[in-house]
Amino acid sequence: MAKTLSNLRLSSNFLFLCTLLFFSITIASAKSDGFSKILSPAKLGLKREKLSHLHFYFHDIVSGRNPTAVRVASAAMTNKSETGFGAVVMVDDPLTATPERNSKLVGKAQGIYASASLDEVGLLMVMNFAFVEGKYNGSSLSLLGRNTVFSTVREMPIVGGSGLFRFARGYAHAKTHTFDIKSGDAVVEYNVYVFHY
Repeated sequence: MAKTLSNLRLSSNFLFLCTLLFFSITIASAKSDGFSKILSPAKLGLKREKLSHLHFYFHDIVSGRNPTAVRVASAAMTNKSETGFGAVVMVDDPLTATPERNSKLVGKAQGIYASASLDEVGLLMVMNFAFVEGKYNGSSLSLLGRNTVFSTVREMPIVGGSGLFRFARGYAHAKTHTFDIKSGDAVVEYNVYVFHY
């Protein structure tokens, strides 16, 4: 009987130590590591997620005295390449409500595009759509993707945003509205679909 009580105490002590060890590990792993922690979206004032559709026209102006798209770099082979491979262009292109250049300005496309394909005119697009009109004034969307400019419709991802577009994700459909072969100027219709809070 004394042996049974001794075994029971030993088992009880072992179980207590295992439980204590388990909780110690759990608490230590849940503890903040000093630079990050898990938050509830409500702590940031985030409410219900919504889906928005934005429609605008992108004016890429490379000609004239006041271009909005300027080549800032190129490779030794760029001018010999049929696709302009290696060219890097910095843009501050107007975004308007309709295809006419003098229509209502809704924002600017600011960033770069670079010719990234040897086989077709395929651009790497890295830019922000910075809005200046209506409830989205001061907010922006970030686009990062591949734009094969001679495809009828191109789809590129929206990877983030700021202001009312915090935590944005979605996609943009781009469709060339007009392209002037002599000047290189283009107007591109954009339909952007984004989830955001």
